[in-house]
Amino acid sequence: MTKTLSPETATTPAPASGRRQPIRFARFRDLALVPAIIVLIIIGAIVSPTFLTIGNLTDVLQQQSALALLVLAEAMILIAGKFDLSLESTIGFAPVLAIALVVPATDQAHGLGTEWPQWMAIPLCLLIGAAIGGLNGLLILKFQLSAFIVTLGMLITVRGLHVGVSGGSSLFQLPPSFMYLGFEKWGGLAASVWIALIAFVIGIIVLSYFRQGRSLYAIGGNVDAAKAAGIRTNAVVWTVLVLGGVLAALAGILETGRLGAIGANMGEGMIFTVFAAAVIGGISLNGGKGTLFGALCGVLMLGLIQNLLTLMSVDGHWFGAINGVIILIALVLSRLTTGKAQE
Repeated sequence: MTKTLSPETATTPAPASGRRQPIRFARFRDLALVPAIIVLIIIGAIVSPTFLTIGNLTDVLQQQSALALLVLAEAMILIAGKFDLSLESTIGFAPVLAIALVVPATDQAHGLGTEWPQWMAIPLCLLIGAAIGGLNGLLILKFQLSAFIVTLGMLITVRGLHVGVSGGSSLFQLPPSFMYLGFEKWGGLAASVWIALIAFVIGIIVLSYFRQGRSLYAIGGNVDAAKAAGIRTNAVVWTVLVLGGVLAALAGILETGRLGAIGANMGEGMIFTVFAAAVIGGISLNGGKGTLFGALCGVLMLGLIQNLLTLMSVDGHWFGAINGVIILIALVLSRLTTGKAQE
């Protein structure tokens, strides 16, 4: 008798069969965030009459769209049993380098003198993100180096390159394609929100219906068993690291367009919020567990909390501490609900 792999208990790879598994949008523990989100909405409605307005809620969604893509990337990498700290730097460096390659070499534009066609900005940005993820994968898988050390070193290196290319200044001369994705609305909702939502829907379907996607749970749960089942573990992990870099670069495009500029410190400290959203969304730091729906709920919950604090005139300098407390609470709840602590 064979066992079917589930995201909750992925310790062995799923058997090859023609029978499709139903889409698993979330586990019970992930759905626990839904009532929490509802409670936050009720509290927000009581605290401020502005909270439930269409304008405010759409602003929350747009502000969280870049973070959502980073969380999507990190969640898939965590499920595969790895993690990537360099996403924080990729979100800033990929658009900076792409912009520098297409804008003029002036004091205001900070171009590199190449002045490539403007339409190449987005493809270049995504390729840069893929290259960073691919290099991470090479060092981690080929040279058997620690994912923590590799991605930490990459974070520092890429951050330095970001500052070097930009000259430590904010870039305001952006390609039209960046501005389009930052300001355009599709069906009354910001394009960035639709892009993030579509990315999550595709991710949920792939991790539920496709063998390549479900192999992430097998690898994260038990890499030796996954190898024994014929899964090309290194190829899968390398692919998800490259995809993570692409999603981080895409997040950088959306955030740059939304702000209308890109600063030298863009993305700095963002990885902590990414891990906060992933952890409270039920993604295990041990690998092999969690759902993308839960991760998305984590993003929405943090966005609502931040917006609520802003409407209550809480000093933004406290947001980092609040996110840290949320992570600690999530770890305690994980211990109470599963009997296992996330390491």
